[in-house]
Amino acid sequence: MTEFLAHAFGDYIVQSDWMANEKTKRHLPAALHAVSYAACFLPLTRSSKALVIIGGTHFVIDRWRLAKHVGWFKNQLAPESFRPAHTATGYGEEKPDWMAVWLMIITDNTIHLTINHWALRRWR
Repeated sequence: MTEFLAHAFGDYIVQSDWMANEKTKRHLPAALHAVSYAACFLPLTRSSKALVIIGGTHFVIDRWRLAKHVGWFKNQLAPESFRPAHTATGYGEEKPDWMAVWLMIITDNTIHLTINHWALRRWR
């Protein structure tokens, strides 16, 4: 539960609108967000390895919107007629925008939470 709260605090409370809007376009906002995000895990660990993994992977996942690519890739496993083009969310144009965005957000959070859990268990 504390891992989830640290993630939620770092990704939704601490992250500024500037970071959220610019992190997929430029390195600086993505890096500042990753550092402030990782800092939210300091109450859970003092392991520099865990914090670097949490912050470093957060930077990569957010900077290049990895969740979009994961969504697109898994959809390429479907029959050809169901495979979407490489869209902004990784889901086909027929998917309602609100649903495609939420699926991408859920994928993003799942990736972050999985990596965080692993890093904290490994190097707590």
